Amino acid sequence: MKSPVTQRDIAQKLGLSIATVSRALNDQPGVSPEIRAQVLEAAREMGYFPHLPARSLVTATTHTVAFVFHSEHAASDDPFYPIIMTGAESYLSQQGYHILMSTIGDQVLDNPHLFAPVSQGLVDGLILAGPAIKPSFILAMLSAGIPLVLVDNSLPQTPVNCVLNDDEGGAYAAARHLIEHGYTRIAFLSGPEEWVSNRERARGYCRALYEAGLEPLIVHETETTIASGERALRRLLEAHPDVQAICAVNDAVAIGAIRAAARMGRRTPGDLAVVGFDDISWAQLNDPPLSTVHVFKRQIGVLAAQRLLDCIQNPDAPPARILVSTRLVLRASCGH
Repeated sequence: MKSPVTQRDIAQKLGLSIATVSRALNDQPGVSPEIRAQVLEAAREMGYFPHLPARSLVTATTHTVAFVFHSEHAASDDPFYPIIMTGAESYLSQQGYHILMSTIGDQVLDNPHLFAPVSQGLVDGLILAGPAIKPSFILAMLSAGIPLVLVDNSLPQTPVNCVLNDDEGGAYAAARHLIEHGYTRIAFLSGPEEWVSNRERARGYCRALYEAGLEPLIVHETETTIASGERALRRLLEAHPDVQAICAVNDAVAIGAIRAAARMGRRTPGDLAVVGFDDISWAQLNDPPLSTVHVFKRQIGVLAAQRLLDCIQNPDAPPARILVSTRLVLRASCGH
């Protein structure tokens, strides 16, 4: 039985160090685009898959696509990815494809061979949703020859198909609105810095404040839930009681912030203006109704499905990065 291909084998074939090969296969910086492409191509040609069987070049199609997101989002306060999946499913069904929803945890992300939809040949392609899907897992799927599209995520070093929301533009519009209505102490409540959507939304907020000559104030939490919004708001006001307005990284965080502010004696919007992001269904049901940045979630799903089927039918097509615009929705929580 042939021994599995290792990173050492790839390094020897290309005359590179094992460290360089490892960086390329984990989307780490410090590797030129040319070398990165050579490593990924060699991995495919040599059959390097971290315990994951390569797809046969003559594989029977299943007409099934997996929509994958991290298990932590399945029970979150933010019903974001299921709506995107609905959009993908509506398009795929018209094309004769089925969709398989799959939630995965860290054990599978760290051990791609445990991901049954691929290891058992159950799907023709993947839509991987959310920034919690690790680069090493994404690149393992690519090395296995599985067509895939990322949603609400991208790789900073490796070109890959992705559909992204205009997070920077949306956050910029929200912050600009608050600035134009006279607020000068505006804070941003964020989640993990490594999540691309959080980084982009923080960047848009900062750009608006810098243009107005104001100092950004960012509070990070380890998640983006109602509970983390409550924690972030308490931390913020204890350290900076003069804050007048909040830009939240998503609606769940915004709703948590409003709840915590009320318990601390701050009325929204009278004492604290709040703007969220995503426009989930709960936003307009909140008390007060939440101003937010609308994300065209169903359309993101449709575009991801379209791109994935293009990849399945044209496997040599270069990766595409698709950006979807946003719209600021004004309700009572920001007072204007």
